[in-house]
Amino acid sequence: MAVINGSTATLADFIWKNAEDLWGDFKHTDFGKVILPFTLLRRLECVLEPTRQAVRDAFHLHKDSDIDVDLILRQTAGYPFYNTSEYTLATLGGTKTRQNLQDYVAQFSDNARVIFDQFEFTNTVLRLDKAGILFKICQNFSAIDLHPDAVPDRAMSNVYEHLIRRFGAAVNEGAEDFMTPRDVVHLATALVLDPDDALFESNPGLIRTLYDPTCGTGGFLSDAMNHVAEYSNRFKVPPVLVPYGQELEPETHAVAVTSMLLRALESDRGRDLSKNIAGPYSTLSRDAFAGERFHYCLSNPPFGKKWEKDQAAVEAEHRRGFEGRFGPGLPRINDGSMLFLMHLASKLERPEKGGGRGAIVLSGSPLFNGGAGSGESEIRRWLLENDLVEAIVALPTEIFFRTGIGTYLWILSNKKIPRRQGKVQLIDATSMWEPIKNEGNKRRIITDYQRDWIVQIYASEQDSGCSRMVDYRTFGYRRIRVLRPLRMALQVNEQTLQKLREDKAWAKLSEEQQDAWEALLARHMNQAKAYSWVEAFAQEAAKTAPKVGKVSKALVKAMLEAFGVRDPNGDPVRNAQGDVVPDPDLTDYENVPLTQDVNEYLASEVTPHVPDAYIDPDFRDEKDLQVGRVGFEINFNRFFYEYKAPRKLEEIDAELKQVEGEIAALLGEVTE
Repeated sequence: MAVINGSTATLADFIWKNAEDLWGDFKHTDFGKVILPFTLLRRLECVLEPTRQAVRDAFHLHKDSDIDVDLILRQTAGYPFYNTSEYTLATLGGTKTRQNLQDYVAQFSDNARVIFDQFEFTNTVLRLDKAGILFKICQNFSAIDLHPDAVPDRAMSNVYEHLIRRFGAAVNEGAEDFMTPRDVVHLATALVLDPDDALFESNPGLIRTLYDPTCGTGGFLSDAMNHVAEYSNRFKVPPVLVPYGQELEPETHAVAVTSMLLRALESDRGRDLSKNIAGPYSTLSRDAFAGERFHYCLSNPPFGKKWEKDQAAVEAEHRRGFEGRFGPGLPRINDGSMLFLMHLASKLERPEKGGGRGAIVLSGSPLFNGGAGSGESEIRRWLLENDLVEAIVALPTEIFFRTGIGTYLWILSNKKIPRRQGKVQLIDATSMWEPIKNEGNKRRIITDYQRDWIVQIYASEQDSGCSRMVDYRTFGYRRIRVLRPLRMALQVNEQTLQKLREDKAWAKLSEEQQDAWEALLARHMNQAKAYSWVEAFAQEAAKTAPKVGKVSKALVKAMLEAFGVRDPNGDPVRNAQGDVVPDPDLTDYENVPLTQDVNEYLASEVTPHVPDAYIDPDFRDEKDLQVGRVGFEINFNRFFYEYKAPRKLEEIDAELKQVEGEIAALLGEVTE
């Protein structure tokens, strides 16, 4: 049996060499559907090998009895799954390979057999058999040792993700979107769990729940469980994390189920953790853990993905208000990131039961997308006003496999310590990275040392070069509508009359009505009138000139627009009630910091430049009913911007002359 030592890439490359036997019979886009399930099958087979015969013996001994055979076989296997087949990949034979392999897979316990259903493995086996290469592929995989003692969980998870990246990238698909780089996983896990060190120390063996709504291959879950297992170096009895997850994509869901089948809780080794991995279906439209909450949550949802497939279910839940997950608001359809943000917040364990803390990786758009009153702003408002955002960490660019964009790690908590209440810690970790050999768009890594440094900055709760403790109200503002009086006189002349003739309201009049109006207006030609003159003139015309017919509001409005000429030095126009009429062309908006009075802001920032400006008293927030609509945005760069003086012109000029000289020299060599 081949035992492959070395890097994840080396092991993955060894497995991938099976692709050489698939060329010609399978499209390269289908290689993953062959290689990945066989890898999972071999992993399960290696785990069961030591107890395989004992399980078969127990099965034949008890299969016809009334006792719970399933329970006995799990105990015999030492895992929450088993296989009672007489076959292995190495003993399928070369004549009836397909039938024997199908029997082999069928003899797995239900919780393991579902893994192969996700890959439609039966169809794959039929295609391999028809191509005459099924026996060869089985022999190839039977020669690899994938037992956890040879390939630990973390290494195997890396292999799965390496393979998914490889066949996903081959067809330019989003397979890599399912994976979170290990350095990001480790950082998020440490930020979520380490603050509870004192809790773990004072409660040996404390059982806590862990949830990932977009669990992919289960990397977040596995790493967090490994993380607390290492606490045994400090505590007598480390805490226990019970994992829960949900995944949309069938292939990655199958990998996550496999990973959890092979894990056991020290406090309950017979527990089948794979049952806690729901899917494959969308968390947004079908919450597998509706009504449940968890002590810790970790998530890396897809960046910038539309949620139109979930739209009907999400909007229906939104209409339920805060009885559902999406009460605060809905983002635009082209990006569902903030739906996952609300979902994660809804899953935090209630404070009276110990509270919850979560970490979610997002792009930059949830920080600022949407103005006051928009769905995005209202979601931020709800999170901040309910004091659920504990910290936001700006991560380095180029640390993800498929994108080089800036990303942010949000830390949510409903159990903030007193010093953090009402505040959000912003941490700029964009410079904390080391270069690595490219893996797709991943060119940088956060090292263990840098991760520990970020965690220390987070724990310090202080202002420093790369950390700011910010009152949440600093992110808020009131968007006020600033009006200015309409200053307008009316001019009745041939030019303005022609403008009236071109209006739709005038065109609806009969020829007789138009002649009647023309005759009345002729008496006022080349005269200036007050703005209020039109209404009085129209009312008088209706009484004294029957031929004009009924005077419509549209016609009065058309006269105002046609005869009106703005006069900056004129008196403000007032309506019938004596109120100033605003000029719609001069309407403006201002964002006033939430901590500042809107009238004081107007007096200091607006009226010194526009003395007649005033605030529209009817433009109010729908929730607090105060003047101005409340908005929230988190301008991260504002808190860490450092001014850099521009280079001196003499330096730039000298550098340009040097470059010009070099270009001239090169051109001279070409022309010689």
